Amino acid sequence: MTSFPYKLIATDLDGTLLRSDETVSQRTRDALAAATAAGAAHIVVTGRSVPWTRHILDDLGYDGLAVCGQGAQVYHAGEHRLLTSVTLDRQLAGLALSKLEAEVGPLALAAARDGLDGDVLVSPGYRVQEGPLPYVPYEDPADLWSAPLNKVYVQHPELDDDALAQAARRTVGGLVDVVVAGAGIVEILPLGLSKATGLSLAARRLGVKAADTIAFGDMPNDIPMFAWAHHGVAMANAHDDLKAVAHEVTASNEHDGIAVVLEELLRTA
Repeated sequence: MTSFPYKLIATDLDGTLLRSDETVSQRTRDALAAATAAGAAHIVVTGRSVPWTRHILDDLGYDGLAVCGQGAQVYHAGEHRLLTSVTLDRQLAGLALSKLEAEVGPLALAAARDGLDGDVLVSPGYRVQEGPLPYVPYEDPADLWSAPLNKVYVQHPELDDDALAQAARRTVGGLVDVVVAGAGIVEILPLGLSKATGLSLAARRLGVKAADTIAFGDMPNDIPMFAWAHHGVAMANAHDDLKAVAHEVTASNEHDGIAVVLEELLRTA
């Protein structure tokens, strides 16, 4: 088989590799298998922490590295082992949330605890998306800060995702990073952390450079990954902010957008 033009294929999960029912189509599986057979490595780069990602990787038969938790975690899927993990400074995060609430009013909160089996804690009023992902409700605010965290999720009763993220960056952008990772998902992260930082760590372990990488995504949290990779491909369903910085736009996640691009690259390799 002819060689593939990229050594690394980085794919987001939700809204990108996964369809709305959280499955990967056979066409996309086949295209990824053909690309890896032609010499590329596939790496999942997701905002989900490891406990919310592991079952998908296992279903795919994925045994390589994955970047989880918005770049906070590099996970070896084949060995079910966490290789690196970055945690959020809880004192700094608490200060940031206090400043943000002083600016925009009360927030509903959730948080992802660190580790292979870290729980996602959810406060009263936080709108959890329907689906199979497990979470633990909490009542006492002290419970949120009782163990190391990778990220905190914030929601506002009136502000939409983009407006809340803009207010957070304006108010506490010097303390933490803020990303929009999906509908109803605004996240507070350690300052300087992004999918690009996690991807660069994983790529270094694989001996691959940014110049050898094609990346696929759909949300603003994929912007740093696109900036790092040689070629960024936004899905048709992507946020306008990501489309604005993408090198190209493919079909939607529901219509095998990843496969469309990979099949064309394989044909012309």
